[in-house]
Amino acid sequence: MKKLAFVSLAVLLAIAGVSAGQSPTPDATRALVKSYLDIQGHLAADRFEDVKAPARTLTSQAAALGKAGEAIAKAGTAMQSAADITAARDAFGPLSDAMITHVQASGSKDVAAELRIAYCPMNKRSWLQREEQVRNPYFGAKMLTCGQLKPAKP
Repeated sequence: MKKLAFVSLAVLLAIAGVSAGQSPTPDATRALVKSYLDIQGHLAADRFEDVKAPARTLTSQAAALGKAGEAIAKAGTAMQSAADITAARDAFGPLSDAMITHVQASGSKDVAAELRIAYCPMNKRSWLQREEQVRNPYFGAKMLTCGQLKPAKP
């Protein structure tokens, strides 16, 4: 219930910020990051069946941001349309690119301080994560710790 209230509040704040012509609030960015990290965690754990719900949430959160969330919403829609884990992992690359750009452009140091940018040299793709040990969403259990980490700075 608290989770739903937090997400609802974040979406309302994001809509208010967009209506006023402001950049997305830190709470709106935090809500997007939470949904994104849910997707990342499910892919790293090879749980494709659990990806769609947070992808839907992320897409609607991003859409509420208007122009500031367009790239994320587009990538989230592709994630929702994925037919299997391979397609979901393919869609995760553009979603990650959009999220990294959003977090860095947001200027929200407190949100970025919680995150790391990881890079998979095998896939040549990046992603965001909180953990201090690599949790690779592109390969899951096959190569869970493949990658390098650096701080996500706004």
